[in-house]
Amino acid sequence: MSAEIGFAVVGLGMGRHHCKAVQNAPGARLVGVCDVDAERLGPAAEEYGCKAWSHLDELLADDEVDVVNIATPSGTHVELALQAVAAGKHLIVEKPADIRVDRIDALIAAVDKAGVKAAGIFQSRLDPLNRQIRDAVAGGKLGNLIGVHGHLPWYRKQTYYDGPHGSWKGTWDMDGGGSLMNQGVHTVDLLQWFAGPVASVMGMFGVFGHDIEAEDQTVALLRFECGAIGTLFTTTCAYPGFDQRLMLYGSDGSVSKREGALDGWKMLNDEDGAQEAKMLESFGAKADKKSGAADPLAVSFDGHTQIVIDLMDALREGRDPHISLDSARHAVEIINSIYESSRTGKEIILGGGS
Repeated sequence: MSAEIGFAVVGLGMGRHHCKAVQNAPGARLVGVCDVDAERLGPAAEEYGCKAWSHLDELLADDEVDVVNIATPSGTHVELALQAVAAGKHLIVEKPADIRVDRIDALIAAVDKAGVKAAGIFQSRLDPLNRQIRDAVAGGKLGNLIGVHGHLPWYRKQTYYDGPHGSWKGTWDMDGGGSLMNQGVHTVDLLQWFAGPVASVMGMFGVFGHDIEAEDQTVALLRFECGAIGTLFTTTCAYPGFDQRLMLYGSDGSVSKREGALDGWKMLNDEDGAQEAKMLESFGAKADKKSGAADPLAVSFDGHTQIVIDLMDALREGRDPHISLDSARHAVEIINSIYESSRTGKEIILGGGS
Protein backbone atom coordinates (compact mmCIF):
# COMPACT_ATOMS: atom_id res chain seq x y z
CA MET A 1 0.00 0.00 0.00
CA SER A 2 1.28 3.47 -0.92
CA ALA A 3 2.23 6.05 1.71
CA GLU A 4 -1.00 7.92 0.91
CA ILE A 5 -4.22 6.01 1.58
CA GLY A 6 -7.33 6.74 -0.47
CA PHE A 7 -10.75 7.09 1.16
CA ALA A 8 -14.27 7.35 -0.24
CA VAL A 9 -17.33 8.36 1.78
CA VAL A 10 -20.78 6.87 1.14
CA GLY A 11 -23.69 8.96 2.45
CA LEU A 12 -23.49 12.72 2.80
CA GLY A 13 -25.45 13.41 5.96
CA MET A 14 -23.10 12.47 8.79
CA GLY A 15 -20.73 11.53 5.98
CA ARG A 16 -19.65 15.17 5.79
CA HIS A 17 -17.95 14.65 9.16
CA HIS A 18 -16.09 11.73 7.61
CA CYS A 19 -14.99 13.88 4.67
CA LYS A 20 -13.58 16.52 7.01
CA ALA A 21 -11.95 13.84 9.15
CA VAL A 22 -10.19 12.27 6.17
CA GLN A 23 -8.96 15.62 4.92
CA ASN A 24 -7.70 16.43 8.41
CA ALA A 25 -5.72 13.17 8.76
CA PRO A 26 -2.08 13.23 7.62
CA GLY A 27 -1.45 10.61 4.94
CA ALA A 28 -5.12 10.26 4.01
CA ARG A 29 -6.66 11.46 0.74
CA LEU A 30 -10.36 11.87 0.04
CA VAL A 31 -10.72 10.29 -3.39
CA GLY A 32 -14.45 10.82 -3.68
CA VAL A 33 -17.97 10.84 -2.29
CA CYS A 34 -21.06 8.80 -3.11
CA ASP A 35 -24.72 9.60 -2.59
CA VAL A 36 -27.95 8.84 -4.46
CA ASP A 37 -29.09 12.43 -3.92
CA ALA A 38 -27.68 14.64 -6.68
CA GLU A 39 -28.49 17.78 -4.68
CA ARG A 40 -26.09 16.59 -1.99
CA LEU A 41 -23.53 14.91 -4.22
CA GLY A 42 -22.51 17.71 -6.57
CA PRO A 43 -21.99 20.44 -3.96
CA ALA A 44 -20.07 18.05 -1.68
CA ALA A 45 -17.70 16.95 -4.44
CA GLU A 46 -17.08 20.58 -5.33
CA GLU A 47 -16.54 21.58 -1.69
CA TYR A 48 -14.06 18.77 -0.99
CA GLY A 49 -12.41 18.81 -4.41
CA CYS A 50 -12.96 15.11 -5.11
CA LYS A 51 -14.72 12.65 -7.39
CA ALA A 52 -18.47 12.07 -7.26
CA TRP A 53 -20.30 8.77 -7.72
CA SER A 54 -24.06 8.22 -7.68
CA HIS A 55 -23.71 4.42 -7.53
CA LEU A 56 -21.68 2.32 -5.12
CA ASP A 57 -20.41 -0.05 -7.81
CA GLU A 58 -18.72 2.88 -9.58
CA LEU A 59 -16.90 3.77 -6.36
CA LEU A 60 -15.87 0.17 -5.73
CA ALA A 61 -14.39 -0.12 -9.22
CA ASP A 62 -12.00 2.77 -8.56
CA ASP A 63 -8.52 1.47 -7.74
CA GLU A 64 -7.59 4.73 -5.99
CA VAL A 65 -10.02 3.87 -3.20
CA ASP A 66 -8.49 1.79 -0.40
CA VAL A 67 -11.01 2.49 2.36
CA VAL A 68 -14.78 3.00 2.19
CA ASN A 69 -16.50 5.01 4.93
CA ILE A 70 -20.12 3.90 5.33
CA ALA A 71 -22.29 6.77 6.65
CA THR A 72 -25.70 5.90 5.26
CA PRO A 73 -28.90 5.18 7.27
CA SER A 74 -28.06 2.65 10.00
CA GLY A 75 -30.19 -0.17 8.61
CA THR A 76 -28.20 -0.18 5.37
CA HIS A 77 -24.69 -0.33 6.87
CA VAL A 78 -23.99 -4.04 6.58
CA GLU A 79 -25.61 -4.39 3.15
CA LEU A 80 -23.28 -1.75 1.69
CA ALA A 81 -20.27 -2.79 3.75
CA LEU A 82 -20.50 -6.36 2.46
CA GLN A 83 -20.29 -5.06 -1.11
CA ALA A 84 -17.19 -3.05 -0.22
CA VAL A 85 -15.56 -6.06 1.43
CA ALA A 86 -16.28 -8.20 -1.63
CA ALA A 87 -14.42 -5.60 -3.69
CA GLY A 88 -11.40 -5.86 -1.37
CA LYS A 89 -11.89 -2.49 0.32
CA HIS A 90 -11.17 -1.72 3.97
CA LEU A 91 -13.97 -0.18 6.05
CA ILE A 92 -14.93 2.51 8.50
CA VAL A 93 -18.57 2.05 9.52
CA GLU A 94 -20.54 4.83 11.23
CA LYS A 95 -22.32 4.01 14.49
CA PRO A 96 -24.12 1.76 15.02
CA ALA A 97 -22.35 -0.81 12.87
CA ASP A 98 -25.87 -1.98 12.04
CA ILE A 99 -29.17 -2.25 13.89
CA ARG A 100 -29.04 -6.07 14.13
CA VAL A 101 -26.33 -8.12 15.81
CA ASP A 102 -26.69 -11.07 13.42
CA ARG A 103 -25.94 -8.80 10.48
CA ILE A 104 -22.91 -7.32 12.25
CA ASP A 105 -21.68 -10.87 12.91
CA ALA A 106 -22.07 -11.69 9.20
CA LEU A 107 -19.98 -8.63 8.33
CA ILE A 108 -17.30 -9.59 10.86
CA ALA A 109 -17.08 -13.05 9.26
CA ALA A 110 -16.81 -11.53 5.77
CA VAL A 111 -14.10 -9.09 6.89
CA ASP A 112 -12.09 -11.91 8.44
CA LYS A 113 -12.44 -14.10 5.35
CA ALA A 114 -11.43 -11.29 2.99
CA GLY A 115 -8.45 -10.26 5.11
CA VAL A 116 -9.42 -6.58 5.15
CA LYS A 117 -9.54 -4.16 8.09
CA ALA A 118 -12.74 -2.68 9.49
CA ALA A 119 -13.28 -0.05 12.19
CA GLY A 120 -16.41 1.12 13.96
CA ILE A 121 -17.19 4.68 15.02
CA PHE A 122 -17.01 4.75 18.79
CA GLN A 123 -14.54 7.60 18.88
CA SER A 124 -15.32 8.42 22.50
CA ARG A 125 -13.12 5.47 23.50
CA LEU A 126 -10.10 7.33 22.11
CA ASP A 127 -10.77 10.40 24.25
CA PRO A 128 -7.93 10.83 26.81
CA LEU A 129 -10.32 11.43 29.72
CA ASN A 130 -12.36 8.34 28.93
CA ARG A 131 -9.19 6.29 28.77
CA GLN A 132 -8.19 7.65 32.18
CA ILE A 133 -11.56 6.64 33.61
CA ARG A 134 -11.35 3.15 32.15
CA ASP A 135 -7.81 2.70 33.48
CA ALA A 136 -8.94 3.89 36.92
CA VAL A 137 -11.73 1.30 37.01
CA ALA A 138 -9.51 -1.49 35.68
CA GLY A 139 -6.75 -0.57 38.10
CA GLY A 140 -9.06 -0.79 41.10
CA LYS A 141 -8.86 2.90 42.01
CA LEU A 142 -12.63 3.05 42.48
CA GLY A 143 -12.66 -0.12 44.59
CA ASN A 144 -15.79 -2.20 44.17
CA LEU A 145 -17.87 -0.59 41.44
CA ILE A 146 -21.44 -0.21 42.69
CA GLY A 147 -23.15 2.27 40.35
CA VAL A 148 -22.74 3.04 36.64
CA HIS A 149 -25.06 5.69 35.24
CA GLY A 150 -25.55 7.43 31.90
CA HIS A 151 -28.00 10.25 31.16
CA LEU A 152 -28.53 11.76 27.71
CA PRO A 153 -31.25 14.46 27.90
CA TRP A 154 -31.01 15.77 24.33
CA TYR A 155 -33.46 17.60 22.10
CA ARG A 156 -34.45 17.23 18.46
CA LYS A 157 -37.13 19.19 16.62
CA GLN A 158 -39.74 17.29 14.61
CA THR A 159 -38.00 18.53 11.46
CA TYR A 160 -35.04 16.31 12.39
CA TYR A 161 -37.27 13.29 11.71
CA ASP A 162 -39.10 14.71 8.68
CA GLY A 163 -38.21 15.35 5.07
CA PRO A 164 -36.24 13.40 2.46
CA HIS A 165 -33.10 13.10 4.57
CA GLY A 166 -34.72 12.46 7.95
CA SER A 167 -37.63 10.15 7.20
CA TRP A 168 -35.59 7.05 8.12
CA LYS A 169 -34.84 8.40 11.59
CA GLY A 170 -36.99 7.14 14.42
CA THR A 171 -38.04 4.04 12.45
CA TRP A 172 -37.46 0.44 13.49
CA ASP A 173 -36.39 -0.82 10.05
CA MET A 174 -33.79 1.83 9.23
CA ASP A 175 -32.84 3.53 12.54
CA GLY A 176 -33.31 0.46 14.71
CA GLY A 177 -35.13 2.59 17.29
CA GLY A 178 -34.86 6.21 18.36
CA SER A 179 -33.12 8.12 21.12
CA LEU A 180 -31.42 5.01 22.47
CA MET A 181 -30.13 3.43 19.24
CA ASN A 182 -29.31 6.65 17.40
CA GLN A 183 -28.26 9.20 20.03
CA GLY A 184 -27.64 6.95 23.05
CA VAL A 185 -25.45 4.29 21.43
CA HIS A 186 -22.24 6.14 22.38
CA THR A 187 -23.38 6.36 26.01
CA VAL A 188 -24.22 2.65 26.09
CA ASP A 189 -20.85 1.79 24.57
CA LEU A 190 -18.95 3.86 27.13
CA LEU A 191 -20.83 2.35 30.09
CA GLN A 192 -19.97 -1.21 29.04
CA TRP A 193 -16.42 -0.16 28.06
CA PHE A 194 -15.86 1.37 31.50
CA ALA A 195 -17.57 -1.23 33.68
CA GLY A 196 -17.30 -4.43 31.65
CA PRO A 197 -19.92 -6.82 30.30
CA VAL A 198 -23.61 -6.24 30.97
CA ALA A 199 -25.28 -9.32 32.45
CA SER A 200 -28.93 -8.28 32.16
CA VAL A 201 -31.21 -5.35 31.41
CA MET A 202 -34.72 -4.14 32.10
CA GLY A 203 -36.18 -1.29 30.06
CA MET A 204 -39.13 0.91 29.29
CA PHE A 205 -39.61 3.21 26.30
CA GLY A 206 -42.23 5.44 24.76
CA VAL A 207 -42.98 8.30 22.38
CA PHE A 208 -43.44 11.60 24.20
CA GLY A 209 -42.70 14.53 21.91
CA HIS A 210 -42.51 13.52 18.25
CA ASP A 211 -44.54 11.94 15.49
CA ILE A 212 -42.29 8.91 14.97
CA GLU A 213 -42.65 5.14 14.80
CA ALA A 214 -40.05 4.11 17.37
CA GLU A 215 -39.17 5.80 20.69
CA ASP A 216 -37.97 9.23 21.74
CA GLN A 217 -37.34 8.32 25.38
CA THR A 218 -35.97 5.18 27.02
CA VAL A 219 -35.10 4.29 30.61
CA ALA A 220 -33.24 1.13 31.59
CA LEU A 221 -31.69 -0.73 34.51
CA LEU A 222 -28.40 -2.47 33.80
CA ARG A 223 -26.84 -5.23 35.87
CA PHE A 224 -23.14 -5.65 35.16
CA GLU A 225 -21.14 -8.85 35.52
CA CYS A 226 -18.86 -7.03 37.99
CA GLY A 227 -21.87 -6.69 40.33
CA ALA A 228 -22.64 -3.01 39.73
CA ILE A 229 -26.17 -1.86 39.00
CA GLY A 230 -26.64 1.04 36.60
CA THR A 231 -29.25 3.29 35.08
CA LEU A 232 -29.60 4.65 31.57
CA PHE A 233 -31.79 7.50 30.37
CA THR A 234 -31.99 8.77 26.79
CA THR A 235 -34.39 11.21 25.18
CA THR A 236 -34.68 13.67 22.31
CA CYS A 237 -37.53 15.54 24.04
CA ALA A 238 -35.64 17.53 26.70
CA TYR A 239 -35.79 21.13 25.48
CA PRO A 240 -33.41 22.81 24.79
CA GLY A 241 -31.00 19.84 25.11
CA PHE A 242 -28.62 19.23 28.00
CA ASP A 243 -25.18 17.70 28.37
CA GLN A 244 -24.58 13.98 28.51
CA ARG A 245 -23.76 12.90 32.07
CA LEU A 246 -21.76 9.82 33.08
CA MET A 247 -21.30 8.79 36.74
CA LEU A 248 -19.35 5.84 38.16
CA TYR A 249 -19.56 5.22 41.90
CA GLY A 250 -17.28 2.88 43.83
CA SER A 251 -16.35 1.91 47.38
CA ASP A 252 -12.99 3.71 47.14
CA GLY A 253 -13.70 6.41 44.59
CA SER A 254 -16.21 7.98 42.23
CA VAL A 255 -15.98 9.80 38.92
CA SER A 256 -18.44 12.04 37.12
CA LYS A 257 -18.24 13.81 33.78
CA ARG A 258 -20.45 16.22 31.90
CA GLU A 259 -20.30 15.92 28.10
CA GLY A 260 -16.57 15.75 27.34
CA ALA A 261 -15.36 17.30 30.60
CA LEU A 262 -14.58 15.94 34.06
CA ASP A 263 -16.54 17.48 36.93
CA GLY A 264 -15.66 15.08 39.76
CA TRP A 265 -12.72 12.80 40.61
CA LYS A 266 -13.20 11.75 44.24
CA MET A 267 -10.76 9.15 45.60
CA LEU A 268 -10.56 7.76 49.14
CA ASN A 269 -6.78 8.13 49.12
CA ASP A 270 -6.94 11.76 47.94
CA GLU A 271 -7.86 13.48 51.20
CA ASP A 272 -6.19 16.78 50.28
CA GLY A 273 -7.81 16.81 46.82
CA ALA A 274 -4.50 17.03 44.97
CA GLN A 275 -5.36 14.22 42.55
CA GLU A 276 -8.72 15.75 41.72
CA ALA A 277 -7.22 19.21 41.24
CA LYS A 278 -4.67 17.82 38.79
CA MET A 279 -7.34 15.89 36.87
CA LEU A 280 -9.67 18.90 36.72
CA GLU A 281 -6.83 21.06 35.45
CA SER A 282 -6.22 18.57 32.63
CA PHE A 283 -9.78 17.47 31.86
CA GLY A 284 -12.15 20.06 33.33
CA ALA A 285 -14.69 22.03 31.31
CA LYS A 286 -13.37 24.04 28.37
CA ALA A 287 -15.20 26.99 26.86
CA ASP A 288 -14.88 25.63 23.33
CA LYS A 289 -16.38 22.19 23.90
CA LYS A 290 -18.81 20.95 21.27
CA SER A 291 -22.00 19.02 21.95
CA GLY A 292 -24.75 17.33 19.97
CA ALA A 293 -27.33 18.05 22.67
CA ALA A 294 -29.47 20.15 20.33
CA ASP A 295 -27.73 19.84 16.94
CA PRO A 296 -26.32 16.56 15.59
CA LEU A 297 -23.92 18.42 13.27
CA ALA A 298 -22.46 20.41 16.18
CA VAL A 299 -20.44 17.36 17.24
CA SER A 300 -16.73 17.74 16.58
CA PHE A 301 -15.21 15.61 13.80
CA ASP A 302 -11.92 15.34 15.71
CA GLY A 303 -12.83 11.88 17.01
CA HIS A 304 -13.56 10.70 13.48
CA THR A 305 -10.12 11.92 12.45
CA GLN A 306 -8.58 9.76 15.17
CA ILE A 307 -10.49 6.74 13.82
CA VAL A 308 -9.12 7.43 10.33
CA ILE A 309 -5.57 7.75 11.67
CA ASP A 310 -5.91 4.56 13.72
CA LEU A 311 -7.16 2.57 10.72
CA MET A 312 -4.23 3.77 8.62
CA ASP A 313 -1.83 2.82 11.41
CA ALA A 314 -3.50 -0.61 11.63
CA LEU A 315 -3.00 -1.13 7.89
CA ARG A 316 0.68 -0.19 8.07
CA GLU A 317 1.36 -2.14 11.27
CA GLY A 318 -0.63 -5.24 10.36
CA ARG A 319 -2.90 -5.06 13.41
CA ASP A 320 -6.61 -4.66 14.05
CA PRO A 321 -8.09 -1.18 14.56
CA HIS A 322 -8.63 -0.19 18.20
CA ILE A 323 -12.40 0.08 17.60
CA SER A 324 -13.08 -3.26 15.94
CA LEU A 325 -16.50 -4.33 14.69
CA ASP A 326 -16.35 -7.19 17.17
CA SER A 327 -16.25 -4.74 20.06
CA ALA A 328 -18.70 -2.33 18.40
CA ARG A 329 -21.42 -5.02 18.31
CA HIS A 330 -21.85 -5.08 22.11
CA ALA A 331 -23.69 -1.76 22.36
CA VAL A 332 -26.18 -2.92 19.71
CA GLU A 333 -26.77 -6.16 21.62
CA ILE A 334 -27.44 -4.22 24.83
CA ILE A 335 -29.78 -1.76 23.13
CA ASN A 336 -31.83 -4.44 21.38
CA SER A 337 -32.08 -6.31 24.69
CA ILE A 338 -33.43 -3.14 26.35
CA TYR A 339 -36.02 -2.84 23.58
CA GLU A 340 -36.96 -6.51 24.03
CA SER A 341 -37.38 -5.99 27.77
CA SER A 342 -39.53 -2.93 27.13
CA ARG A 343 -41.83 -4.91 24.86
CA THR A 344 -42.07 -8.02 27.06
CA GLY A 345 -41.81 -6.50 30.53
CA LYS A 346 -39.13 -9.06 31.40
CA GLU A 347 -35.50 -8.91 32.47
CA ILE A 348 -33.33 -9.94 29.52
CA ILE A 349 -30.15 -11.93 30.16
CA LEU A 350 -27.28 -11.35 27.75
CA GLY A 351 -23.54 -11.83 27.43
CA GLY A 352 -20.53 -10.04 25.97
CA GLY A 353 -18.98 -6.64 26.46
CA SER A 354 -15.97 -4.35 26.06
